[in-house]
Amino acid sequence: MDLGNWMNKILIGWGVDPKIANTFDEAIIAVLMICIAVGLDYLCQSIFVGGMKKYTKHSPHVWNTLLMKRRVFHNLIHTIPGILIYVMLPMAFVRGKELLLISQKICAIYIIMSLLLALNGVLLMILDVYTEKATAKNRPMKGFIQVLQVLLFFVGGIIMIAILVNKSPASLFAGLGASAAILMLVFKDTILGFVAGIQLSANDMVRLGDWITLPSGNANGVVQEITLNTVKIQNFDNTISTVPPYSLVSNPFQNWRGMVESGGRRVMKNITLDLTTLKFCTPEMLDNFRKEIPLLADYQPEEGVIPTNSQVYRVYIERYLCSLPVVNQDLDLIISQKEATEYGVPIQVYFFSRNKIWKEYERIQSDIFDHLLAMVPKFELKVYQYSD
Repeated sequence: MDLGNWMNKILIGWGVDPKIANTFDEAIIAVLMICIAVGLDYLCQSIFVGGMKKYTKHSPHVWNTLLMKRRVFHNLIHTIPGILIYVMLPMAFVRGKELLLISQKICAIYIIMSLLLALNGVLLMILDVYTEKATAKNRPMKGFIQVLQVLLFFVGGIIMIAILVNKSPASLFAGLGASAAILMLVFKDTILGFVAGIQLSANDMVRLGDWITLPSGNANGVVQEITLNTVKIQNFDNTISTVPPYSLVSNPFQNWRGMVESGGRRVMKNITLDLTTLKFCTPEMLDNFRKEIPLLADYQPEEGVIPTNSQVYRVYIERYLCSLPVVNQDLDLIISQKEATEYGVPIQVYFFSRNKIWKEYERIQSDIFDHLLAMVPKFELKVYQYSD
């Protein structure tokens, strides 16, 4: 059926000059077809998408909820008027071959774009479903989905360009091979991010929720998001740092996950004693320690050994820490004397706090070392304090 001639006859029948009718008949048909397509689109959206909304509201499932959320149905329905217009265009433009070709290209691009958006929605649905799984925290998928999105729109873009220039998509892809160096430069960060994402995931180097610290000091906080081009870290001062994934592969960083998952958080501090106050204990001193310090009530040095007051103090520190519920006794607890320096003799206290929450951890270690410092004079020792 020749819709153009049909409209031409109608216009002439209405008294329109034949020359004007010949000029505008096909244009009027094109406008009418667009109006019909738009009306059909609204009708289909109302029937199919509206029906799906009602179904989702009454019977919410993962698949139909995500179909609506990611607008997969909406974009698929948009292809219906595009296909209808494409099929009917030859009937409208009989004489105007150039207009027919341009209109068909526009329709084809519209259809491809709607399909790309629908497929992109499907990829986002896959990401949503995967994110809900418990394993998603250990294997973030967002970077891989972003790679597929880039490939999807890249291929779709090549196909649309091929339609516009009347070339085969295969010939355009072949031509891109010669421009590989330029493409590598343009997509350098994307390629590096993709490879780094695979390494981070395969080697389990970082997960969502991990506390990481960068030696540069640019980031010290919790990983919030891992994408193709960035790793987003919320610092403890609530600022946000973003670093490229490949920087975590090429440069060292500290991941505190092992500490979080272990039975405690390490405390390692020194108490520096004045070297001039170290001395051997007399029997009277030992008796006084036993009377005044309950934790040393049963202390007896090894036979033939005359302990120093520093040695007895180290014994006290160990017994004191062993008496505290907040100290994890199943992990290392080491009290050692380090090499003396011009600032005194360091006593290193090394143990693990059961409570790993930052605020509580700081309070616990502060209380413990307040007590240990206050006990130093009890052993006739002094803490070294520099003075001019």
